[in-house]
Amino acid sequence: MKQKQLMLPPQSDGRRQAIDEEARQVVVVGANGAGKTRFTSYMIEESGEKAYSLSALAAIFERTRRGHDGHLIDKLFNDAVSNGMPRDEDSSLFDRTLGLIMHDEMINLIGYKLHLRENPDAELRPTRLDTVIDLWEEVFPGSRVLIESGRLLFARDSDSDAESGYAPSRLSAGEKAVLFYLAAMCYAPKRATVFIDSPEMFLHPTVARSLWNHIELMRPDCRFVYTTHDLDFAASRSASSTVWVRGYDPSTLTWEYEVLPLNASISDEIYRSILGTRKPVLFIEGDNRRSIDAKLYPLIFPDYTIQALGSCNKVIEATRTFNDLNSFHHMDSRGIVDRDRRDTKEVEYLRGKRIMVPEVAEVENLLLIEEVVRTVAGVCGKDEDSVAGKVKRTIIKEFRSELTRQALLHTRHRVKRIVECRIDGKFSSIDMLEQHLTALPREINPRALYQSLCKEFQMYVSNNDYASILRVYNQKSMLPGCNVAELCGLRNKDEYLYMILKILRRDTPEARRIRNAVIRTFDIDPRELSVRNK
Repeated sequence: MKQKQLMLPPQSDGRRQAIDEEARQVVVVGANGAGKTRFTSYMIEESGEKAYSLSALAAIFERTRRGHDGHLIDKLFNDAVSNGMPRDEDSSLFDRTLGLIMHDEMINLIGYKLHLRENPDAELRPTRLDTVIDLWEEVFPGSRVLIESGRLLFARDSDSDAESGYAPSRLSAGEKAVLFYLAAMCYAPKRATVFIDSPEMFLHPTVARSLWNHIELMRPDCRFVYTTHDLDFAASRSASSTVWVRGYDPSTLTWEYEVLPLNASISDEIYRSILGTRKPVLFIEGDNRRSIDAKLYPLIFPDYTIQALGSCNKVIEATRTFNDLNSFHHMDSRGIVDRDRRDTKEVEYLRGKRIMVPEVAEVENLLLIEEVVRTVAGVCGKDEDSVAGKVKRTIIKEFRSELTRQALLHTRHRVKRIVECRIDGKFSSIDMLEQHLTALPREINPRALYQSLCKEFQMYVSNNDYASILRVYNQKSMLPGCNVAELCGLRNKDEYLYMILKILRRDTPEARRIRNAVIRTFDIDPRELSVRNK
């Protein structure tokens, strides 16, 4: 049977949204202070007796008063106590859950023994404890659960004496969390809506994913509502409906929230990685750790959430899709891609799509902008004119020696782009396609294009046009080859980059000088970059 629709709390305009009855996973995410906990509490109250809430933090560390029936486990535990089960006066929900499942195991074994008198061939059916033990050993391969004198003991295969174990009290917080969730889910009502607060708490990401995958398989009748800050865990619930809680008004008891569209072409991981912030979004190339892009751009654009996506194509697609869904998230978003060998028309097209393209060939060239070189030289106590002059002369000399090679690379890029565009035309027959392809070399005229580029590049050299050379010169070895680090008194290009980042981390005139110099290369009004989410 399907679950009932899960009604969400009221929004500021009075509307209420609902989660489809077929959705078995719901993930609630949002920034700190957005009201996620109250949001979930409202849903728990609305769900009535079908709500089953779990929190490892509360279960392990909060003590339960005698006779307290605030949780279903408490009620079942107190019922068992009234029927003769011994109790600990100062126990946690974790302790009570283990006590309850061991009591049930004993009752099952006694019932089985009595049943054997009437039916000697009767088989012992799997119990809740069997389920917990099996899943424990699935989540923690190489670990074992032992039962000795009515007690649970835990051991690892690598222990010197694997036949003797240790008590649950000696488990780590993460192990206790896993044990609690496994045991507690054995008592969830049929077709319950299970609310889990911070399901990843105390757990390694791989353990958290494995645990909840197993539990969801164990209880296919239940719906699971996860409230989490962990974006990796949120992304691991691949079939979930995701609710983004954006704000809460305590005076009216209403929320600002959205249910993420399931059919958006942008990946769930990207959405979830930005939902915890209220800053506008800037998609960039490279990765989040090693690339210069990921190190530099967060300091150049501190008002933006930076999301590194790898390739330029991913940046372009993510920016396009995200802006198409602006009515959903109300967040300003842009992208940055290297200029590489794109011509003016390509650059203008991208900028029209909110993709920022710098007036330098690649991100490394931003570090060689004259104003950046001068700033670093000054901070390092060197003569700005001398350092900048030597760097410029070296790069112009290197470009002159590679002029024809660079012109050829630019020619290849432009020919490739033209062919890609022209080949996408519609042809009614193979003869027409053949004629079109035969005519392409003459129409494109790569030699004339190459000669034109050689002439253009030669003019840059003749005029000592350093800025134009940085715009067209793609050469990874340019940064170490121009000796800018050594001229500034630094050991290598890594120290030079580190010095730039160090300057940018401070609110100083030098930081503003570098930041403004880099922003100017994007040919954009800096006031546009101060846009905030609405």
